[in-house]
Amino acid sequence: MKKQIIALTFSVLFLALVNGSAPARAADKIPRVGILFIGGKDQPHLESFKQGLRDLGYSEGKNIILIYRYAEGKQERLADLAAELVRDKVDIIVTTASIGALAARRVTQTLPIVMTTGNPLSTGLADSLAKPGGNVTGLSVMPTDLTVKRLELLKESFPKKTRVAALWNLRESGARTQIKETEEAAKVLSLRLHPLEIMSADDIDLAFTAMTKARDQAIIILTSPLATLNSKRIVDLALKHRLPGIYPTRQFVEEGGLMAYGPLIGDLYRRAATYVDKILKGRTPADLPVEQPMKFDFIVNLKAAKQIGVTVPPNVLVRADKVIR
Repeated sequence: MKKQIIALTFSVLFLALVNGSAPARAADKIPRVGILFIGGKDQPHLESFKQGLRDLGYSEGKNIILIYRYAEGKQERLADLAAELVRDKVDIIVTTASIGALAARRVTQTLPIVMTTGNPLSTGLADSLAKPGGNVTGLSVMPTDLTVKRLELLKESFPKKTRVAALWNLRESGARTQIKETEEAAKVLSLRLHPLEIMSADDIDLAFTAMTKARDQAIIILTSPLATLNSKRIVDLALKHRLPGIYPTRQFVEEGGLMAYGPLIGDLYRRAATYVDKILKGRTPADLPVEQPMKFDFIVNLKAAKQIGVTVPPNVLVRADKVIR
């Protein structure tokens, strides 16, 4: 009887293999990647990440599953959404900036986390760029160096404007270091910096009112998810108050801002896909070096200049990678 059962079981398995209906092996399991965004569904750079996956041979819904969670601008929701992804048994969490990585790591210290931007050193997410040492790796943007460059461009473009307002988000990880180094750079350039803290979207309107009272002459935006989520609002207010501004990414200029200098964020998202690929193939975040931006661009919007009533000098325009006319 036992021999008959064994023979029957073998026959069933053999037929299943021939017909292609055998149970999937563990190695054939489709990987599940959690996508954790602080913003909403209208993510401008998500397509760059998906394109990066496609370039590596992944097709959403076929050999990789993407599970999306959106905080809709509410930072306090990130940890709960990360916990949902853990319960959904994702293999990796991909998130935006340090703020998302910190929220995800509060939930899991073992699941691989890939961040698309941020500074893992100032936030304690990594021991070093070369050897992160934990479960977080990805792309880093060192904001202080870029802020100094933006101030230099602002000074060169409008040398007579000496009072500069700086919007910064107190809740952003490493923000105090960023504003301190910005203030030091402003002193070197003989600029009087007026730091204005924003912790919510409502604070943005109040900040511009304060700029008017202080008679600020220009504006610089320090890198933060809050500023990016409210980029159009900030740009529109700058135009309304006729304040020439320099912004952290091209998104602001494409929405009507005057100037932007910074990394190509879409390229960082595309490169994040390579981390997903390496981790799925067996690499660990602890040993995957955190990479920095390789592509930067400087954009000037002459339509905005006309609306504000300023002239961008030729020696600055000639250095722009793109000029919107």
